[in-house]
Amino acid sequence: MPNMNLELHEKLDSLRKTVASTGGCVVAFSGGVDSSFLLTVAAEVLGERALAVIATSSTYPKREFSSALEFVRNRGISYVVVDSEELNIPGFADNPPDRCYYCKKELFTRLLTQAKTEGLECVMDGANADDAQDFRPGMRAARELGVRSPLLECGLGKSDIRTISREVYGLPTADKQPMACLSSRFPYGSKITAEKLRQVEMMEDFLSENGLTTFRARHHGDTLRLELAHSEAEKLWCGGLREQVVSLAKSLGFTYVTLDLEGFRSGSMNEVLAEDRRNK
Repeated sequence: MPNMNLELHEKLDSLRKTVASTGGCVVAFSGGVDSSFLLTVAAEVLGERALAVIATSSTYPKREFSSALEFVRNRGISYVVVDSEELNIPGFADNPPDRCYYCKKELFTRLLTQAKTEGLECVMDGANADDAQDFRPGMRAARELGVRSPLLECGLGKSDIRTISREVYGLPTADKQPMACLSSRFPYGSKITAEKLRQVEMMEDFLSENGLTTFRARHHGDTLRLELAHSEAEKLWCGGLREQVVSLAKSLGFTYVTLDLEGFRSGSMNEVLAEDRRNK
């Protein structure tokens, strides 16, 4: 028996029953920790009635798209790739605090259409119980459109998902760093462009290729603010990596390169929002 407590076994059993009860579903699949776990369970209990939909755009890192494709292909899971370019959504590029609402509304509408075409009963996303504690305007779009969030419904938080992914399914995503679309690297109100997204993606690709696993490259105009896990920050001072990071940042167009002393924290751009807005 996997090394898990009774509560986790019960949550997993509840999730399996919840997913099975749909009779068939489309899973919004990004290749991250949560959607990989949800898709694995859906494929387990629904078989061919589980369909992964991978949406590509300039805000979705190419390395993540390649990883998502590898995941479904290695497991023989049915999938569809759709183009969902957020920069074409009116107002999205202006980067308002509720940017994710418009993005998710457009994406989920497309997925609902795909589900209808495939004769599947519902659309699911990977929102989990911890997400309810953060500012997640995309969850409002899910509620309005009737998109299910089984991980949230069954009380599964990120730690639960990592443990079950590792102990039950042996998923390669169990210890993967939290991911978010590249648009989350910009302060609210800062214009998002394809060129700025490219700058962020190239820097984060470089960090990943050099062995860092938990990071964000935050774009503040002419300043690049790096958030690294405290356990990994010291790697910058090994083998000339710091100099390489600075050189790449300058070549990408940044004037200043900074290291955030608070380190990596998911959703740090939400820290500027008022408490009442974050709790919506």
